[in-house]
Amino acid sequence: MIDWNDYAKFFIGLLAIVNPIGIVPVFVGLTRNLDDRDRNIIALRAAITVGVVLVVALLMGESLLNFFGISLDSFRVAGGILILLMAISMLHGGISPAKQTSEEAQDAEEKDNIAVVPLGMPLLAGPGAISTIIIYSHRGHGLTHYILLLSIALILALLTWFALRAAPAIADRLGRTGLNIVTRIMGLILAAIGVEFMAGGIRQLLPGLG
Repeated sequence: MIDWNDYAKFFIGLLAIVNPIGIVPVFVGLTRNLDDRDRNIIALRAAITVGVVLVVALLMGESLLNFFGISLDSFRVAGGILILLMAISMLHGGISPAKQTSEEAQDAEEKDNIAVVPLGMPLLAGPGAISTIIIYSHRGHGLTHYILLLSIALILALLTWFALRAAPAIADRLGRTGLNIVTRIMGLILAAIGVEFMAGGIRQLLPGLG
């Protein structure tokens, strides 16, 4: 196991990356022509997708790295760069192209079933979330460590479900300005996490710099 503060940092970081509050305007826009029942079904399916993607990344991430011959430290640097780019986009109040390009956004408008793609993945559980959970899975060992990370992933999926179910109310209450403030705060947290990932990976790859 790692320090309890690290688990809290992992939860906050993963929450900032998934950012279910920040995706509320997109969700409302994509489901604007649906009734409450259909909107809630999409919210549930999107949340389940988030949970499945995060759990699969947790359980199979190490095997994927070994299969492609990628060292954890190289993955840390790459993941840190990706997270930092996402953070910069969030600090500008937008959605990072790493999560969704303009072409994908247009395609999403035309899809009948948007719960899994693009909502569940990549808008919520995208490359940044996958990178983060793989990196943190290597920070500890033992069954308890993996159970705690698994619990955090499932809690994130549950929070995502709550946020999407309440999306119309959240959008009305916070407004565009409030949602942008939340997104920018999450972006600032993400920027710090991205820098930390890159610094840790570079220190191991180039020990002379330390």
